[in-house]
Amino acid sequence: MATVGYRFGWFARAGVFLRACAFSIVVAGGVASPAQTDAQADEYRVKAAFLYKFGSYIEWPDRSFERVDSPVAIGVMGADALADELAQIVVGRNVNGRPVSVRKLRRGDSIAGLHILFIGGSDTLRLSDALTASKGLPVLTVTESEGALARGSTINFVVVEDKVRFDVAPPPSESGNLKISARLLGVARKVVAKSS
Repeated sequence: MATVGYRFGWFARAGVFLRACAFSIVVAGGVASPAQTDAQADEYRVKAAFLYKFGSYIEWPDRSFERVDSPVAIGVMGADALADELAQIVVGRNVNGRPVSVRKLRRGDSIAGLHILFIGGSDTLRLSDALTASKGLPVLTVTESEGALARGSTINFVVVEDKVRFDVAPPPSESGNLKISARLLGVARKVVAKSS
């Protein structure tokens, strides 16, 4: 049986990201006041930190990278502020020895060459299009929409008791696309079987 220290050890190695992920986030609806805007910025910082760290716990097939020094490419759709935050986080950092690049995407943009795709917001058409485009590809899809795991997302952010958490629907092991570390699954709020 894993100890608590082992299960949460990957957060400790995240250094500054542990502090970012540990604080509370106030989630508010309606018209955005300055406090609400700050809360959303804080939420994006936490999600960006998670997106960067997720890459360290994913194993992509060798065919996913053109060269040995190809970067881990993260695409962000529907959340430009999060993409900007993520771009700052990855400067000078790597994922499993590879540099990291961040691309802002619009609906309909190609996801070719991506390793992680974040689909922000709850626009069901954008979500559906992006998840359809990624189906069968070795791309880790990350969302923040209710019901996204059932639609084909691999990781979905949720806010529980004012904290950002995530649920995971791992791809079937026989898919040959991605392998998710048991350590990442161990810190997920919930792990669910992915529908075919």
